[in-house]
Amino acid sequence: MSSLPLAVSRRRRRSVRHTLDLRVSPYAYVAPFFLLFCAFGLFPLVYTAWVSLHEWSLLSETQTFIGLDNYSTLLSDGYFWNATFNTLSIGVLSTVPQLVLAIWLAHLLNRRLRFQTLFRVALLLPNVTSVVAVVVIFSQLFGRDFGLINWVLSWFGVGSIDWAAGTATSHLALSVMIMWRWTGYNALIFLAAMQAVPRELYEAATIDGASGFTQLRRITIPMIRPTIVFVVIVSTIGAMQIIAEPLLFGQSSGGGGGIATGGPDRQFQTLALFVYEQGFANSSFDFGYASAASWLMFLAVVIVALVNFLITRRVRGGLI
Repeated sequence: MSSLPLAVSRRRRRSVRHTLDLRVSPYAYVAPFFLLFCAFGLFPLVYTAWVSLHEWSLLSETQTFIGLDNYSTLLSDGYFWNATFNTLSIGVLSTVPQLVLAIWLAHLLNRRLRFQTLFRVALLLPNVTSVVAVVVIFSQLFGRDFGLINWVLSWFGVGSIDWAAGTATSHLALSVMIMWRWTGYNALIFLAAMQAVPRELYEAATIDGASGFTQLRRITIPMIRPTIVFVVIVSTIGAMQIIAEPLLFGQSSGGGGGIATGGPDRQFQTLALFVYEQGFANSSFDFGYASAASWLMFLAVVIVALVNFLITRRVRGGLI
């Protein structure tokens, strides 16, 4: 008779452990990510906001609280608005053609082709290539005197173009670099989404006489619209944070100017490069001003990504 209460007690303990396992273990599994995010993501973000409210220099031991003065000064800074324009310009020139080309490449690879694996791996190679190597090579291609691009343009009577000297030309050159690196990566994301589209839809469309372009426009794009929304938002965020390409392009092309000015006339200085200049390249090491610029850049990224999300959601699947 004494063993019965003991068995009941054991069953209750097992039931409690089972309940705790079902309710607590999922949080334990995801806890490492959130701990790392709080340490290396959330805390730096909050601390940067605090620094932006101070006159904070690495050369001084005292930090004076100045409130929103850094932000008011920043909003009247012509260099900041120039960097904002450059960021938006390069972002649009690189993102829009990149996504269109990525969808087209994914559509081609979604068909039955020989050496499909080889083509898919080849699409990923530009993304795994070092950004330094990419910028150095493309800087040579866009060279003023001995660049391959100018040599080809000379066949059509176009004179030598100093790609790094002008605003439009430098933006175009940087956009080509970014497109070359990320088009294949986005194409593989689109291809993964296309693999989930039922083949019966394509077979029925083929029987009805629909061309490949019609199938892409009427079947593929509407079916992968959630993936398109995701890629558009991620690509927008990446375009707003461009720093490596303009930083290295100014040095490799010999465009002159400081290492973080984006050319002598700041013709291709982006927001991220502007933040780097204020915090690390200037002799004052003004972390307060750089932190304020970082927060305005963060708000700009959020606003642009949100606008992209709303536009993409409103566009009908068949008309994207």
